[in-house]
Amino acid sequence: MKRLATGLLGLVLFVAPQIAWAQLSIDITDGIPAPVTIALPDFFSGSDQVDQLSLEIAEVVRADLESSGLFRVVDPLSYAGDAPANFNAVPNYDAFRTIRAQALVAGETVLSGDELTVSFRLWDVFAGETMTGLRMSAGLANWRRIAHKIADAIYERITGEVGYFDTRLVFISESGPRNQQVKRLSIMDQDGANHKYLTQGDTLVLTPRFSPTRQEITYLAYYDGRPRVYLFNIDTGEQELLGDFPGMTFSPRFSPDGDSVIMSLAERGNTDIYVMDLRTRNSVRLTRNPSIDTHPSYSHDARQIVFESDRSGSQQLYVMDANGGNQERISFSDGRYGTPVWSPRGDLIAFTKIAGGQFHIGVMRPDGSRERILTSGFLVEGPTWSPNGRVLMYFSQSPSDRLGRGGGSQLHSIDLTGFNERQVQTPVDASDPAWAPVAQ
Repeated sequence: MKRLATGLLGLVLFVAPQIAWAQLSIDITDGIPAPVTIALPDFFSGSDQVDQLSLEIAEVVRADLESSGLFRVVDPLSYAGDAPANFNAVPNYDAFRTIRAQALVAGETVLSGDELTVSFRLWDVFAGETMTGLRMSAGLANWRRIAHKIADAIYERITGEVGYFDTRLVFISESGPRNQQVKRLSIMDQDGANHKYLTQGDTLVLTPRFSPTRQEITYLAYYDGRPRVYLFNIDTGEQELLGDFPGMTFSPRFSPDGDSVIMSLAERGNTDIYVMDLRTRNSVRLTRNPSIDTHPSYSHDARQIVFESDRSGSQQLYVMDANGGNQERISFSDGRYGTPVWSPRGDLIAFTKIAGGQFHIGVMRPDGSRERILTSGFLVEGPTWSPNGRVLMYFSQSPSDRLGRGGGSQLHSIDLTGFNERQVQTPVDASDPAWAPVAQ
């Protein structure tokens, strides 16, 4: 058996032997695919100690798959008498064909000391063949990560795309009245579990962004009324000022290799884009224009940068080489464009657009062609990509009344078809989400 070990949590994956690969798949590259109907009964448990945990693991896997919009999970009550009798039993394929299930999952949990081992198999019901199977082990406290990795494996096997369920989000938690709002840096799993505050709320924080290679976040914080860019270490809780610039710094974002941070710096009434090497702390100015250049984002291969600028008289999107050369405008439709972010696949740029008295979240190709609006509202802003480049998350804010009541902010996700729009649950109001890379 092939063994793959992840470094972060000591999670071990074993590929099941003698697998006959079936043909069930779903194409999500074009249009709106019909969801795959999947039967996912409760997992078997090796002892009374993990009976409840087995149920919870299965429920997390179901929720992950359904949240993608690409799977429809069959109600377990509809096949209660036909589920496999044990983990090693051959399924009654005819029974599952009757309820039109295309795929079937069986799982088993075993606890040995403090180590939890979860096995699962995925079958193609109509072909009557095993598609894939894994056995994963980790400390008991990491059972949710195991569940997310099972969902990732099922998603990847059927869609051909890398899953994104074993990931986290960093965002800004908002509490209190609008005129005295407390904003704290927060982190949680992509499904809303394991929420944790990272800052105390005594300082205004904005625009957090994950490092693609380290357990670090870069963000904007106001100290003594001045915006500064900081680094925050998730493991240690330590934060440090990125640089002592004479002007205001904002809109920080990591380079794809995590070795640099690109950001805007306002100095002597002019705002330009700079990149700082995190090892040497040397910075290089990339734009020199008597306008506001801000919100830079690297392409996946670090060869280009997209940013917003008002050099044409209104907020528009521009693309330039990583060294600042060949600056070209790419947005030409009606409206103002901002907060661009390059897809991790490299094929699209997401953006916020203000037009027709509304905010819009959309995508376009890097040359500005084939613009598509995915969602619109009173205020929708701050798109961030899932690690596989198939889903966007953003925040929306509702209007407030004359007394300042209302106006709450929530996180939402939407796929690239513009469908399957969902609210992401957070303990309090939330804004400025940033999706982390797939956990290792």
